[in-house]
Amino acid sequence: MTDFVVRRATDAPQLPYGSGGFRRRPVIGEEDGSVHTGFGVCELRPDGAVGAHVHSYEESFHVLDGSVILDVPEGSYLLEEGDYGLLPTGVPHAWRGAGALDSAGAGARWADMLAPVPRARYGYDTWSVPALPEREPVRIDVRDPRTRSFGHFEAAQMDAGKQSQDLLAVSASMRTALLVYSGITVKMMVDSDLGAVASTMFMVRYAPDGVAGTHDHPFEETYLILEGLVDATFDGERHRLGPGDAAWAGAGCVHGFTNAGDGPVRWLETQAPQPPSRHSYRFTRDWDHLGDVLGNTKDTKDVKDAKAGEDRA
Repeated sequence: MTDFVVRRATDAPQLPYGSGGFRRRPVIGEEDGSVHTGFGVCELRPDGAVGAHVHSYEESFHVLDGSVILDVPEGSYLLEEGDYGLLPTGVPHAWRGAGALDSAGAGARWADMLAPVPRARYGYDTWSVPALPEREPVRIDVRDPRTRSFGHFEAAQMDAGKQSQDLLAVSASMRTALLVYSGITVKMMVDSDLGAVASTMFMVRYAPDGVAGTHDHPFEETYLILEGLVDATFDGERHRLGPGDAAWAGAGCVHGFTNAGDGPVRWLETQAPQPPSRHSYRFTRDWDHLGDVLGNTKDTKDVKDAKAGEDRA
């Protein structure tokens, strides 16, 4: 079992819709060696439905295109492209096609993140529950302080020069904050601030000169490319990824990224479990530098060889 997986959009299986007009293409799951990540792309026809159910895992989602209705105990919501949200463990929910409310009439497509990974031997940790009321759906108002489980993303939110309160169409809180470094922009979406406890979901954008040196984490990451081209390295193997391609790096997989195009590259990323408060990134070059500073790379190798001998014994 490798510590990483690369999935090409061109190799994605053409799965049939189920009886309810729903289908889910699994991207990463238990069969890949994942422990914390179940990632997939869901589709629901305009007249489709997924009955009320609960999971013994946390579910987060991001609507890629189209419109869909989500029923939860507190109400019904019309979700559209760019919306995202969190469904905590044990919360009943159901999905409905937007039907006449969807002007394009093409249904909806969304990415979902399930953490920890659903287990086949336990029925994928899902149970049907009594139907929820199908109320008249309302749009999400992300500026309403009572909106605690949902948000909305637009590409303009990755522009560091357009973050003033006058220009923001979303809440002016710190949830709009951007992390900008080395040609990379990160916009958090689902995280502990939104109530998540098992995973995170966020958007990443690399400028043409964007580079992230090789590093690894004590958690799993998934990447769904939405725009542009990126050269990704996983444990020394280089892969060029484009729109629709996806990849997963397990804990300890050394990986890095370089923008491979002339324009920006953008992807949806998840992490599970949530990063620790310290030492969530281990950059290769920093520890190589330490070896140079200490001048004891041979001693380090001797220690590693001795440890390997202990493990074999």
